[in-house]
Amino acid sequence: MNPLYHKARFLLSAPDVSHLPPDTGSEVAFAGRSNSGKSSAINALTGQKSLARTSKTPGRTQAINVFPLDESRRLIDLPGYGYAKVPAKMRAHWQRALPEYLAARESLRGLVIIMDVRHPLTDFDRQMLEWCVQAGLPAHVLLTKADKLKRGPGMSTLQRVRSELDRDFPQTSAQLFSAAKGDGIEALHRQLDEWLEESEKQQAESY
Repeated sequence: MNPLYHKARFLLSAPDVSHLPPDTGSEVAFAGRSNSGKSSAINALTGQKSLARTSKTPGRTQAINVFPLDESRRLIDLPGYGYAKVPAKMRAHWQRALPEYLAARESLRGLVIIMDVRHPLTDFDRQMLEWCVQAGLPAHVLLTKADKLKRGPGMSTLQRVRSELDRDFPQTSAQLFSAAKGDGIEALHRQLDEWLEESEKQQAESY
């Protein structure tokens, strides 16, 4: 397990892309439909109970939260999407801002898309994946709350999701994840290591 992720700390909540830290180094972003378990996944990943605020109220994350890991690497928590009770003006704002962030942020190395294993690949999820394709950005699907399903149905869902991703969004990976049981944390660490450490190597070689 990479101890880097346990060093995550809260830096700021940005109301829009222009208020983010300088676009240097490397970062991985997390996006997911409201109430999909995004905050719980970030907390499990970092081994911290309250780094990302969890709430039973969907749509709680309405800004871009920045969690530095060290001087050059960051985790980014994007606003939850797909929740109808968010004010229409704010929904329209993020509908513009999210694809802008994915396409224009040069330090962004990959996007982790959080989906409830019981309700994967919604229209909103597919929209995020489409934006990743347009931005040339790799994505990794995290099927959360896997403890809510028995192993057989969980693996069956994973196989179905991977099949649909291979067909519609090739080069997008997927895994099962349970924040409650800690299942899938090491696999997620490996994916983030691949994105962040490869970036560090490329930057070092460029000097």
